[in-house]
Amino acid sequence: SNPFEVKVNRQKFNILGRKTKNDVGLPGVSRSKAIKKRTQTLLKEYKEREKANVFKDKRFGEYNTKISPEEKMIRRFTLERQQNYGKKNIYNLNEDEELTHYGQSLAEIEKLNDIIDSDSDTEERGTLSAELTAAHFGGGGGLLRKKASSGQQDEEEEKPKSRKELIEEMIAKSKQEKQERQTRRESALELTEKLDNDWKEIQTLIARKTPKSERKDKEVEKPKPDEYDMIVRELGFEMKAKPSERMKTEEELAKEEQARLQKLEADRLRRMHGIDEQANKKKPSHVSADDLADGFILDKDDRHLLSYKDGKINIENEEEEEKDGEEEEEEEEGGKEDNENEEESQEESASEDEEDIAADSHSDLESDLESEEETAGNKEQNKHKTNENESQNVEELDTKMEAAKSELPYTFAVPESYEAFKSLLAGRTIEQQLIILERIQKCNHPSLAVGNKAKLEKLFGFLLEYIGELAALDLPELRTIDKLVLPLYNLCQMFPEAASDSIKFILRDAAHDMEEVIEVKGRATLPGLDTLIYLKITSLLFPTSDFWHPVVTPAFMYMSQLLTKCRITTLQDVIKGLFICCLFLEYVSLSRRFVPELINFLLGVLHISLPKKQAQGYTVVHPFTPVGKNLELLLVCDKKDLESWQKQNLPLSIVTRLKETSRTEMNHIRLSCLALCFDLIKKCAALYESLPSFHEIMHPVRVLLTQHVPVNEYPEKMQEWYHSALKELQNKVKHYTPLISEKKKPVPLKQYTPKIVKVLEFGRKQGGSKKEQERKQLIQRHKRELKGAIREIRKDNQFLARMQLSEIMERDSARKRKVKELLGSLATQEGEWKAMKRKKGKN
Repeated sequence: SNPFEVKVNRQKFNILGRKTKNDVGLPGVSRSKAIKKRTQTLLKEYKEREKANVFKDKRFGEYNTKISPEEKMIRRFTLERQQNYGKKNIYNLNEDEELTHYGQSLAEIEKLNDIIDSDSDTEERGTLSAELTAAHFGGGGGLLRKKASSGQQDEEEEKPKSRKELIEEMIAKSKQEKQERQTRRESALELTEKLDNDWKEIQTLIARKTPKSERKDKEVEKPKPDEYDMIVRELGFEMKAKPSERMKTEEELAKEEQARLQKLEADRLRRMHGIDEQANKKKPSHVSADDLADGFILDKDDRHLLSYKDGKINIENEEEEEKDGEEEEEEEEGGKEDNENEEESQEESASEDEEDIAADSHSDLESDLESEEETAGNKEQNKHKTNENESQNVEELDTKMEAAKSELPYTFAVPESYEAFKSLLAGRTIEQQLIILERIQKCNHPSLAVGNKAKLEKLFGFLLEYIGELAALDLPELRTIDKLVLPLYNLCQMFPEAASDSIKFILRDAAHDMEEVIEVKGRATLPGLDTLIYLKITSLLFPTSDFWHPVVTPAFMYMSQLLTKCRITTLQDVIKGLFICCLFLEYVSLSRRFVPELINFLLGVLHISLPKKQAQGYTVVHPFTPVGKNLELLLVCDKKDLESWQKQNLPLSIVTRLKETSRTEMNHIRLSCLALCFDLIKKCAALYESLPSFHEIMHPVRVLLTQHVPVNEYPEKMQEWYHSALKELQNKVKHYTPLISEKKKPVPLKQYTPKIVKVLEFGRKQGGSKKEQERKQLIQRHKRELKGAIREIRKDNQFLARMQLSEIMERDSARKRKVKELLGSLATQEGEWKAMKRKKGKN
């Protein structure tokens, strides 16, 4: 109606036949509709944003307009009855049973039918019935009969029973009941006895006694208790768990171990110097049989009296008292011996007196002289005994001192240099060396002092160098090296960074030495036994299955260079190369990493075991050559040696003893190398069977084994190794499928010919096919919807902002109003107070 609220959408051109939807718009009406809609939906959600509970109307058919109100009520009533059906109220006691009092129901008593009306004029009001009085008061019939009327006197009333009669009647009844019970019990017993006798007669006919043999079988066949039952019984008898002490930390354990070793070392030093611990302890004083044990509190009064000498405090008294105490102890010991001798002499004299009662007065003097002679003899015997004991004690001390000197010290300091470390272990057995290293670690734990960590890190380097020196000897001590790996591993666990640096330094030096030799001579030889042992130790100290490791990866690369760059010229080189192959298999046992150098080396070992001829069907890779000097290193032609050979393990120490061995032993070693090669081929086949290119990798080895190896010349054991390796190679299934082209049309090459499209009308959207037109329509619709959604979200945010602002304004206005009211009340109060003050001043 308001022309100012109408918006007219003008068009630039009027087109005939086009229907216009939005010629005239009503922005005010549409805005009010949008606000109303938002207040009903968005504002409601905004106000209930922090409320978790929601009221749900679960009344039947409340929002169903198809059902009439009467029908709704009927359905609701039936649902309510169905819900309550079958439920019993626990407090509704009158529903199931009727409560009574003296045989009358409480419901009837509550009706109050027998109430005596106080206004009734009957003469019998207040009188008690004869039965009630007889039950409670024992009669009182005389008084009642006097008050009775003359008409009732003629009637013959029944006399009430006296108390004596009632008691007699009650006694008779109880006796009768007792007799009845007795007769019933006797009849029951007779019947049971009769039944037992009948049953015994029948049982003899039914029952059959089983013989003893069958009984034993049945006893044996008793079912054994189940495992579960046994465990349950055991758990029943088990003790309940008691609280244990808390687990000690690593630092506390290290301190305890250090204290223990220090105590043991102090005891050893004391024994070595001959100081007896028992001599320092106070000997217990002698207690006689007549001792009343009343001196248990203080053996000696240790209190010092304050004394002065020449005007100064006397300090020497303490020293004198100590000396006196020592003298007293010596006197006591001597006194004890004298007392014992005196007691013996008194016993002897007493016996003499009893024998010679009639002797003269001089007998006492004679007995005294005899007792003196006996005491002198006893003293001499005691002196001899003490001298013998002293000599024995000296001998025992000497043996203890020698044992303590030969014993290992319990505490060790970490050696500062390798020479000191070497001198510490020199001349010791392997067990003693292990004990020394263990005690060094315990006495110098990193948690005990600040510099211990650096010292133990040095110890790891010294131990590595010592192991290398043992391996480089003419007769390498491999057993000692094997035992020393354990303390090396413990140190590596404590200091992994220092251990990895030490191993890397050794590997780097070995690799540089090999490169220098190759540069100078053009070819290199395999390293010594110490380097090979270092490679073995690396696999024990560090994880070899990692994809990349700072220590294992360089060791891996170094071993692969050894198998490719070092020439094989002697039997020693073959043994070393086979050892490196074993190390490779150990390194890749978990990761299953493919090592081509390993396969090539094993192929070369098989090649040098054949007689000289042109290699056919396989190619030999460096360091092996198809033609040259060292082609028949593992070839054995002697039939006696072939027949006498037995499979034996190849120890590493054999590398240093090959020059001293005979020709037969050399041939046996060659055959053992060949058997080891067959075993390694078998392990490689089991390791790499999952590779897709397994058959192509192992093809040269298979050709050499099947076509070139003279199997019939080898002994039976060797033939078994050969056949097992060949079987392992041939039984593997191919895991790859051949390449097949995909079953789809190839994509044609992009042509550069121009695409000509006819323009039907200028400015209109051109569409080729129907699908393309639908796609463009969907894109257009999506854009329109997106714009509309953004617009609506923006309007929602504006509406919420207005609501929040209105809430803030309302709160602020309410606060201002309250503040105004408070200030107004304070002002009136102040004015009244001042007015009162003025009145008081005037008065």
